[in-house]
Amino acid sequence: MRFEEACTGWGERRLTQVQAAELLGGRARTFRRCIHRCESEGLDGLLDKRMSRISHRRAPVDEVMRMVDRYRRRHEGWSVKHCCAWYRRDGGTRSCNWVRTRLQDPSGAVAQGAGRLVDHDDGRG
Repeated sequence: MRFEEACTGWGERRLTQVQAAELLGGRARTFRRCIHRCESEGLDGLLDKRMSRISHRRAPVDEVMRMVDRYRRRHEGWSVKHCCAWYRRDGGTRSCNWVRTRLQDPSGAVAQGAGRLVDHDDGRG
């Protein structure tokens, strides 16, 4: 909506490109790119297309479900390091951090650990 206002103001020569870009919180070059994209594709051309794509590196759902299910059936209560070890032994190729984040997903297979406690000793004894 704000882009339409800025574009209309620029089209009616009430705003310069710099002023329209500042209204949108960007720079003049970005505003010009948006104008060209809007002219060629319409307002749908301004949507962020990265959000609708799925990464080609994303793990298949069945691999994630198989790992979480195996943890719940055979390794409940084990640490994530142990789970990563058996995952790798069984041919898993993903990192230990990947295993940890999948087990700590909203599925709740593993509870997230407590954060670090920082002692702010100011030296006053």
